[in-house]
Amino acid sequence: AIASTRAADIYGMKVIAREIEDTPNNFTRFFILSQHDSPPSGNDKTSIVFSVRHKPGALYESLKELAVRGINLTKLESRPTRLKPWEYNFYLDFEGHREDKAPREALENLKNSSLFVKVLGSYPKAK
Repeated sequence: AIASTRAADIYGMKVIAREIEDTPNNFTRFFILSQHDSPPSGNDKTSIVFSVRHKPGALYESLKELAVRGINLTKLESRPTRLKPWEYNFYLDFEGHREDKAPREALENLKNSSLFVKVLGSYPKAK
């Protein structure tokens, strides 16, 4: 497994190779999974997955809910659904915690313009 030297120390693992990155600016990020969100820190990100109807402007209408509230997107990725050809799930990261006012309002309105919305979690931004 690829992990930090700190993780190797904590879990008693042997480091087989160091500095395995293939570019000098490469970063590997690690996630801690939990059943609960971290409390708002004032410097958070939220990850969601959602799907929209297959019609012109549907994605725009969904993303508009974030834009009009000044919420910055940090990632948008589309993946085909397994249910129907040419329909996609969108994985989205944005700045803010889902308990903050603007993201909370955006998520409520996003639910009205989307087929489904699932909040994957809110967490402090990486340093």
